[in-house]
Amino acid sequence: MEQPNLSYIESMSGGDKAFEQKLIGIIKGEFPEEKKVYFENIAAKNYKLTAENVHKLKHKISILGLEKSYEIAVAFENNLLEDSTKLQDEFESILTTMTNYLHQL
Repeated sequence: MEQPNLSYIESMSGGDKAFEQKLIGIIKGEFPEEKKVYFENIAAKNYKLTAENVHKLKHKISILGLEKSYEIAVAFENNLLEDSTKLQDEFESILTTMTNYLHQL
């Protein structure tokens, strides 16, 4: 499985470490809450709201350089809009990978 990285953040920052740290801080602050709401909505089988949660989370997936994972998130979001949970396990594995990575930063 691909691993998160800071390549995109570093390319956006132009070497500005303060900017990089601020962006990482925002992600670390928002991600746990967005993930929590995702799990609440998926457990309640509220797939339309869950799709909105995935939509928000996929931007963080992209920022952390997870290109293949982003594609899975897009497909999962579309599945949810059709009341299907196909790719749920794969998506939740991505969330676990991101959680572990963010704890290391």
